[in-house]
Amino acid sequence: MGSRRKARECALQMLFAADVAEMTADEVVRSYWAELGDADLDETAREFSTRLAAGTLSNLELLDERIRSRAEHWRISRMAVVDRNILRLAVYEFLHEPTPRTVAINEALEIARRFSTYEATQFINGILDAIKRDLDEQQPQQHVLSETEEIEAEPDAAADTDANVPE
Repeated sequence: MGSRRKARECALQMLFAADVAEMTADEVVRSYWAELGDADLDETAREFSTRLAAGTLSNLELLDERIRSRAEHWRISRMAVVDRNILRLAVYEFLHEPTPRTVAINEALEIARRFSTYEATQFINGILDAIKRDLDEQQPQQHVLSETEEIEAEPDAAADTDANVPE
């Protein structure tokens, strides 16, 4: 597993802990790295993970509103804890990281396959694809890593980043 995917998984674990234990970003980050953090994760990946988790937690209201706008007939509180935090993490990455949105979707789906169910993967894909289309219309990405650069940085990412995104 590549270090960026592992960093995203660590961020998801922090988000899960914050959601379940109702912890602040500072508390969850400090606690996670002190007790559960992967010692093999390099400093760059650790910083990426911390930035994703803290940024997501700092923007929950905005992220949840984006998700709510595309999750028809679903309240955020009724979604599985893992699924809502995978969605939050990916939408945060859409809005605040230079990762191509299709790569962020692909990464979210790979993480969902590991931590959630097949049905959840379809659910997450549909919501993220709809949010991506909204964002592409409102604010096309600029100054992002090319998909090739992201894949080189994350060698286990799928070669075809659009494979899981419906047209």
